[in-house]
Amino acid sequence: MTTGAETTDPSQKRGELVLAGTPLGRVSDASQGLKNALESADLIAAEDTRRLLRLAADLGITLTAKVVSFYEAVEEIRTPMLVERIAGGAQVVLVTDAGMPSVSDPGYRLVAAVAAAGLHVTSVPGPSAVITALALSGLPSDRFTFEGFPPRKPGERRRALGELSGELRTMVFFESVHRIGESLDAMVEAFGAARPAALCRELTKTYEQVRRGTLGELATWAAEGLRGEITVVVAGASGDVVTQPADDDLAAQVDALVGGGRTRRDAVDEVAARHGLNRRTVYAAATAAKAGPGSAAAGYGEHGTANC
Repeated sequence: MTTGAETTDPSQKRGELVLAGTPLGRVSDASQGLKNALESADLIAAEDTRRLLRLAADLGITLTAKVVSFYEAVEEIRTPMLVERIAGGAQVVLVTDAGMPSVSDPGYRLVAAVAAAGLHVTSVPGPSAVITALALSGLPSDRFTFEGFPPRKPGERRRALGELSGELRTMVFFESVHRIGESLDAMVEAFGAARPAALCRELTKTYEQVRRGTLGELATWAAEGLRGEITVVVAGASGDVVTQPADDDLAAQVDALVGGGRTRRDAVDEVAARHGLNRRTVYAAATAAKAGPGSAAAGYGEHGTANC
């Protein structure tokens, strides 16, 4: 006789995805939960399999699970296979090179796919470069936003930072050693040289360094060259009301940059980022000034679309 109630076979293992946080630097920061998860896993998906094997050796544990690589380039094609394994009852543990998976690391797509399939997702909490840097920065930590890596292309980076110029919350960024100088210069341009900030390098590692100061000071210091993993924490805007420059002033700034050799498009982007404005606003001001009185819509199509 059936009652309609769902029955569970105790011998049937429930599949699940386990997001396991790994140390940022010190192996001693690894939790017992991480060790247990790695030892009991049926399958381990690792951003770098060589780092995983080195971590296991340092922890003194033996891995019996199958290990597969799971980095950005293969994340999309490997996800269906992992979901299928979890659906079949496997415990899949996801680890990245350092910190919590899916935070600017592979994992987001897999978590979304597993959840969409109605399967279980859990975690073994571990270190986070975002939270560690925020705590060490000495900047307000009651409200913050994580912005990940700034765009690589200068124009896109300038626009993205310009849009954050009025952000009131403390901002946390990741950046590579190869672009940190350019990014700090762009932050000076977008947020102002006097904005308080902290640059955290090699967190929890032998050469850990936290440098606090203004963005201008940090940009000058970083120009000498840096090494290691870098997290930048920037104070939010003061909240003071900022008056938008007059259209004539915006136009003059664009003309000055064009006169200095910039293309008109780049000049508009730079002035927009400088004041935290939409580029359409700056372009309209520059075009109207160039066209003269009575031509406020000059440079725009029938429906107000910029031709720049």
